[in-house]
Amino acid sequence: MALAFLAQAAAEAAHFTPAGWMYPALTAVAVLTGFIDAIAGGGGLVMMPALITLGLPPHLALGTNKVQSACGTSMATWRYYRAGLFTFAGNGALVAATFAGALAGALVIQHFDARVLSLIVPVLLIGVALYTILSPRMDDTDRHHRVGARGFLGVAGGVGFYDGFFGPGAGQFYTTTLVALRGLGLTRATGLTKLLNLTSNLASVLIFAIGGQVLWLLGLCMALGAMTGAWAGSHFATRHGAKLIRPLLIVVSLALTGRLVWQWFTS
Repeated sequence: MALAFLAQAAAEAAHFTPAGWMYPALTAVAVLTGFIDAIAGGGGLVMMPALITLGLPPHLALGTNKVQSACGTSMATWRYYRAGLFTFAGNGALVAATFAGALAGALVIQHFDARVLSLIVPVLLIGVALYTILSPRMDDTDRHHRVGARGFLGVAGGVGFYDGFFGPGAGQFYTTTLVALRGLGLTRATGLTKLLNLTSNLASVLIFAIGGQVLWLLGLCMALGAMTGAWAGSHFATRHGAKLIRPLLIVVSLALTGRLVWQWFTS
């Protein structure tokens, strides 16, 4: 079934040619999504509707969006790393668990209907928004962890699976669990979130690329915009910290909730 789906997707991709004006237009949109993603996640809230509205088939929109998102997130990850908010050396197991989860999610989606999640995820995102508003832990103060490093591997793998399977809100889930369970301050959690987001994005890109579900030229043009936006967004986040990240996290979580609920009732 999965092989038949991939073959059909690749055949449809071969027959879709973006209009010339789409390249600069979507590159400009990617600047905005890269900025949002670098701070709070949720750039797909803007990019995916834009791609679908311009006529890309859903699987091509997902695959192409993952390419630009991965490139933008790589820029944000590097900026947060240079700011000293996380280290690569101490997070190898976390990255491996996230990659494995995302790879499994991207494979499983070939067999299941993701619409079921579009009813569950809004409830979770509302929970993220309420936690961000009400919890005293959502600032830049590091606190005692509630879950150890090994225990958190399952959480990271689970969010990675969700990101590969469905996606919207994954950045919010990474950040909130890192604050609530691992005790990281909000800015440090946002930095490590970018590393985990990059990991799950790369796993998804691998699966979409194997299936021929990526418009590479368009995706790479969009990637330039996303990296520009991510550079600016990560710069603002490291300078202003939780006072910038916290309200944007709330706004993006609620906006994603509204979009998913609207999609359910209109599709």
